[in-house]
Parts: sequence; C-alpha cells; structure tokens
Amino acid sequence: MNSTALAAPGPRNAYADPMLLELIDRTTAAAALLPTAAHRHLTRAATHLRSPHPLAQLIRFALVGGLSNISYVLLFMVLTPVNALLANIVGSIVSTVIANELHRRLTFNATTRVTWYTAQLESGALALIGLLITTAALAALSFWAPTLDPITQATAVIAIMAAVGAARFLALRGFVF
Repeated sequence: MNSTALAAPGPRNAYADPMLLELIDRTTAAAALLPTAAHRHLTRAATHLRSPHPLAQLIRFALVGGLSNISYVLLFMVLTPVNALLANIVGSIVSTVIANELHRRLTFNATTRVTWYTAQLESGALALIGLLITTAALAALSFWAPTLDPITQATAVIAIMAAVGAARFLALRGFVF
C-alpha cells in the first residue's frame, strides 16, 4: 500500500473511484460556469424588465406600488402622533404623487409623451376612483356580511384591491401613458 496515495490531499488518490472522480470533475466545471450563467440570466431578466412588454410593465407597476406603499407607511408612522387623519391624508397624497411620477418614468417610460402635471392629474383621478371603489366595496361587504371573520375580511380586501389595481394598471397603460 502506498502511504502517499492515502495521504494525498483532495479527492484524487490511488483508491478513488474513477466514476466519483468524473462526477467531481463535472461538478467543478459546472460550478465554474455558475457565476457566468447566473450573470447571463440576470442580465436577460433585467433587459426584459426594462422592455415595453406588458408583463414587464406589470412587474414594474407592482414594484412601484410597493415602494409607494412603503412611503405611505413611513409618513403615516411619522405623522400619526400629530393627528391620525392628517397622517392618512398626507401619506395618501404624497405616496400617490410618488407612484404617479414613478409610473410615468419607470413603469410606462412616458416622460416624453406625458407631462408631470398631466400624469398627476389623470393618474391621481384614477387613484381617487380606485379609492372610492375599494371604500364602497368594503362598506358593502361590511353591510351584507357583518359577521365575517378577520381572515375572510382580509382576503376580501386583498381581492378587491387586486382587482382595482389591475383595472388601474390597464387604465394607466391604455389611456394615460
């Protein structure tokens, strides 16, 4: 028995199975390609996300909506000690203005087609209509099904908001931007 073969570092020694060595070689080669492949896929995804394709716009729409919701929550938390109603109004207005501008610039890439003022006016009107629809739907839900458990109510709220969001996306995409 060769003691240097047993003591050899790594998987390559005189007693290693050739199939195991082949598997290790292939795994190492695949791992070496992973950063390149991952980079290629991320580049392709980023390129698609910047495209005018409706799915890319929908993803950007959702991301902008999430960012504007975060701005609303932060403003609401800062202003609630002053007055909760004022915090809600200021948070709603500021987050809507932010969302409208981000939709104009990022979601629909419409900076050359739509002015800031037009985007705020038309998108703001759509946001107000959406708020009225969700408020009316929640009031109707509360009136016709007052005994719903909180999970069912939350599910209904999410469904209503998703439907209004989808309608707003289509209206912004088709008529505003």
